[in-house]
Amino acid sequence: MKTITIKKISLKDINAEKVPALMDEKKIQFHAIDQINWESYPYCPKALFRIAYTQEAILINYRIEEKSVRAKYEKDNDAVWTDSCAEFFVIPANDGIYYNIESNCIGTVLVGVGKERHNRERAPQDVLDKIQRWASLGNKSFDERIEDSTWELSLIIPYSVFYKHQLKSFDSKTINANFYKCGDELQTPHFISWNRIEAPKPDFHRPESFGELVFCQ
Repeated sequence: MKTITIKKISLKDINAEKVPALMDEKKIQFHAIDQINWESYPYCPKALFRIAYTQEAILINYRIEEKSVRAKYEKDNDAVWTDSCAEFFVIPANDGIYYNIESNCIGTVLVGVGKERHNRERAPQDVLDKIQRWASLGNKSFDERIEDSTWELSLIIPYSVFYKHQLKSFDSKTINANFYKCGDELQTPHFISWNRIEAPKPDFHRPESFGELVFCQ
């Protein structure tokens, strides 16, 4: 099982566009999403992420290089996993409930919650609106571009986005999570992860395959 130690940083009036520069300043390192879990889908784009936290939110910065890029969906909770998509699945408490926070390359997000793949509840729009997003490709949809593409995405996820829980702080907590890069309907579909998944076919809803996030004060 992989483990990341997450640094706590202080900030005021930060917006998502400034997250990459802030993480550079704080020397937050990148981690690779590079596990090819299924031989039928051997393509592995270069997918990196880094993560930090504050007193109020989790900050994530993705950097992706892939052979094509697509952003069909502009409306939150649409099928963003079929676009060029980066995902964060996390169990924030000890009750087995996990959230899937998925975002395509223009910052359209989907948030689901539940204990298993089936019968997951989608977060209401007022919760989704709390997630600050910045995408280097802008926020307008486009058809697939068949060319080498590089893009960056930053998210600020307030603790209130975990709306089934009352989370005050992640200080000194260890929780389970995984990070993914996918593109179900791209010219070259792919399903890669940070922590390895043991499953017969592509399936990111595998909390038993999550790694560890250790939050340090």
